[in-house]
Amino acid sequence: MVYREPILVLYSGSVQSACGMAGSAVGPFYCPADEKLYIDLSFYDDLQTQFKAPGDFAMAYVIAHEVGHHVQKLLGISDEMAKIRSRVSEEEYNKYSVRLELQADYLAGVWAHHAQGMGVLEKGDLEEALNAASAVGDDTIQQRARGYVVPESFTHGTSEQRKKWFYRGFEAGNLEEGDTFGAGNL
Repeated sequence: MVYREPILVLYSGSVQSACGMAGSAVGPFYCPADEKLYIDLSFYDDLQTQFKAPGDFAMAYVIAHEVGHHVQKLLGISDEMAKIRSRVSEEEYNKYSVRLELQADYLAGVWAHHAQGMGVLEKGDLEEALNAASAVGDDTIQQRARGYVVPESFTHGTSEQRKKWFYRGFEAGNLEEGDTFGAGNL
């Protein structure tokens, strides 16, 4: 695999990507069609206030997660997911989507591992990232928005799963141990 750097697009309000028009409610996203990461600047405020996940490394985790999706694109995983989407029900696809998202969390952890090796991490940074991973779990978001959770509708994983896979990547520091699709129990 030859690594191509993705492009980071910062926007406010809404943006047109090769994946369509997106508003700030979508949150940060990666568009495989144009290999760009899209971050609405208001999301950083939301991360601090609404999600209670402050800190510069919390935002670094979010960006690293989206870069993780770029790596999945380069490895052909995104293309496989597109094929699966056309063959299974929405509820079944959600299970695959959770595994894709947890793998992106794992890859973000791998990046954090190497950032630590370069002396970039400061005291408390790992905790900021783990807090952010937990704050954006499907169960936490649904509980806050609805007052209850619907596990069949999860597309990103629970708070515990997201923390677990980020930390697993942080500990491992390699791509080999991030096979969420082959992992039995997430």
